[in-house]
Amino acid sequence: MDTAVLQRLAASLRQAALDGQPVPPLRDDLAAMGEAGAYAVQDINTQHALAAGRRLSGRKIGLTSKAVQQQLGVDAPDFGMLFADMELAPDEPVVLGRVLQPKVEAEVAVVLERDLGDTGDGPVTLARLISAIAYVLPAVEIVGSRIRHWDIRLLDTVADNASSGLYALGTRPRKLSEVDLRTCGMLMERRGEVVSLGVGAACLGHPLHAALWLARKMADVGRPLLAGDVIMSGALGPMVTVSPGDVIDTTIAGLGTVRTAFSAA
Repeated sequence: MDTAVLQRLAASLRQAALDGQPVPPLRDDLAAMGEAGAYAVQDINTQHALAAGRRLSGRKIGLTSKAVQQQLGVDAPDFGMLFADMELAPDEPVVLGRVLQPKVEAEVAVVLERDLGDTGDGPVTLARLISAIAYVLPAVEIVGSRIRHWDIRLLDTVADNASSGLYALGTRPRKLSEVDLRTCGMLMERRGEVVSLGVGAACLGHPLHAALWLARKMADVGRPLLAGDVIMSGALGPMVTVSPGDVIDTTIAGLGTVRTAFSAA
């Protein structure tokens, strides 16, 4: 892979975030290097963030919903890093300038109480994943794109940390035994108007399927999931564009509600 190209693309994404000015798509520069090159760009910026003192708080899975895949013209999931400074406090208003070209999507957040590193016994199993989960929460991800006009394909969004922005969690944890994540319905409203509907099964058939895919992928790339990590398991329905003054109420049956309010400054 061309290290100079990777460094240049990574720097362009960092500058876009600093300037608030999205950049053109990266996929042509990454075409010869493919998905591995896109993840290399993401990793350069992950290392840059860690060196600057930011702390990982978990991972996000992107492009798990068929509806979102259709919106963005892609057909495969991806992953990105979650940092502690991306998590919103309960009822904390979202200043739209913190995320470029923001959109919101509803998700199930999975929180671990045990590490899911490589034990030498093969890939992480579903049983091991379930035993490692402390609880689940309703969540809203405020996604954003450093790519101009959301003109993205898989290579663009992978390089751009899976189009990550901010995330908000519910405050009432539920044990897995207390909720059926496959059939739980999702309702997202903007000031009483329904703007997105979905169900747990929209997320790779089951949010735990997505979490299992991620756990295995993270073990493979040498950055395994750890106790305390948050997994944003993927959208349950279509993304929704937001504007200043919007108040979004998201309810996931059996899990609860998350409110996100957006301000201009």
